[in-house]
Amino acid sequence: MTATTTAPSAAPERTRPTVRPPSSRLRAWATRAPLLPALIFMIAVTQLPFVATLVISFFDWNALYPDARGFTGFANYGDVLSDPALRKSVWTTILLTVAVVLASLVLGLALALLLDRRFKGRGVVRTLLIAPFLVVPVAAALLWKHVLYNPEYGLLNGLLHYVGGPQPDWISNTPLLAVELSLVWQWTPFMMLILLAGLQSRDQQQLEAARVDGAGDWQIFVHLTLPHLRRYLELGALLGSIYIVQNFDAVFTITSGGLGTANLPYTVYQSFYQAHENGLASAAGVLVVIGSIIIATFALRVVSSLFREEVGRA
Repeated sequence: MTATTTAPSAAPERTRPTVRPPSSRLRAWATRAPLLPALIFMIAVTQLPFVATLVISFFDWNALYPDARGFTGFANYGDVLSDPALRKSVWTTILLTVAVVLASLVLGLALALLLDRRFKGRGVVRTLLIAPFLVVPVAAALLWKHVLYNPEYGLLNGLLHYVGGPQPDWISNTPLLAVELSLVWQWTPFMMLILLAGLQSRDQQQLEAARVDGAGDWQIFVHLTLPHLRRYLELGALLGSIYIVQNFDAVFTITSGGLGTANLPYTVYQSFYQAHENGLASAAGVLVVIGSIIIATFALRVVSSLFREEVGRA
């Protein structure tokens, strides 16, 4: 008798639940989640006050007469654009911005060309040239007002007295120039750093080929260096303009807005804190922000083009 053995039946396979991969939208939110607190804080600190300023700019709102405020639409903007004092402050802002940016770019280019050459002590010289940009703006303005411009013990009049020259009152005689010089001193290092980065990103093989072909230093500067620095010059001009348009420290500290030096930010300060015209000051502030946004848009385009150029070279 033969025993027949039957193979045990295979156990039924357990079906594992399928795990669905997270959606791309969920992954994107998971990536951005750590940035949400900073984003919320930035919106609360910057955007909400701007929205409040924008709303107030449509009201006739004097802090001394809170019960008399009322909605006026775009009347405050019309007053800003038609008031002679405000229009003069806009013109002063344009003059101040153009003069400071152009002078800072020219001096910054000269210093960048100097630092692009190898010489003993270049690191120390670079550090000393960067130092003015690291000074607090109010401290820099006080330094120029008291240490340099003071007609009695200022350094400028001290040097003129040493050579037998006149002893002018710099702030009274040339108020706008006094503000411009302090800002040029502070912003030239910033322009120098941008242009020095542009100089050090030049194609050295192209420069060597030009020298082999007999090109001199001036020809290399005009035909190779300046075209290469065009984007860096534009970037420096735009970033400098964004700051100078909004500058308040130098005007307030050196001249207190007098003698024809009141720019638009200082006029906003006068309208808000001295005249208590909240609606008018808010309208002027909104115009300053709009002008800054327009300049910043061009600056971002220049930065994007610089990044594209660097990626293309790599």
